[in-house]
Amino acid sequence: MARNTIVTPNPVVLEGFQAVMQPGKFGGYNLRALVDQSIIDQLDKERPELLKWAESKLSNPKRGLLKLEPWEEVEEGKYILKFNWKEDNKPGVVDTEGSPIVDTDTPIYSGSSVKLAFYQSPYVLQDKVTYGTKVKLQGIQVISLSTKAGVDIGDSIEDIAGVFGTTKGYKANEPSVVAPPSEEDDLDF
Repeated sequence: MARNTIVTPNPVVLEGFQAVMQPGKFGGYNLRALVDQSIIDQLDKERPELLKWAESKLSNPKRGLLKLEPWEEVEEGKYILKFNWKEDNKPGVVDTEGSPIVDTDTPIYSGSSVKLAFYQSPYVLQDKVTYGTKVKLQGIQVISLSTKAGVDIGDSIEDIAGVFGTTKGYKANEPSVVAPPSEEDDLDF
């Protein structure tokens, strides 16, 4: 079973609670990204083969309990893709020039714009009954930060930087903070 790495061709926006650079209150890390139908189509295409592998590992496939996909449709053609990881499986995090972001206080929160590199893999829980697929984050390229945010690094930061290349936007060594528009700017009389 070959691993198919998916790289978001365009930046995606983070939605909801993010624990990217520092673990959340329950000790784990997570990232939630709003992706379009094209990403989900790629995941849907490879999911049956991955589930077939997982079913072969079940103690009784007829009694297997299939878990839902690690994504959820939030509106027509838009999905929240859910990533979770532990301290020993951190994804690489780079800026737009491919430089590693190691400052755990970097604010990568909801509203931040990023590119992602990830793959889908099957799993079977220890009960040998419950199975499904999960998405595993390999790398994050920060394009822009929202007013709140955080980031993490992985095992081979050079590989992560090579996957994304460089683009215009956030640089770890030269932050360029843009103030959010004020409510007065939104008033239209």
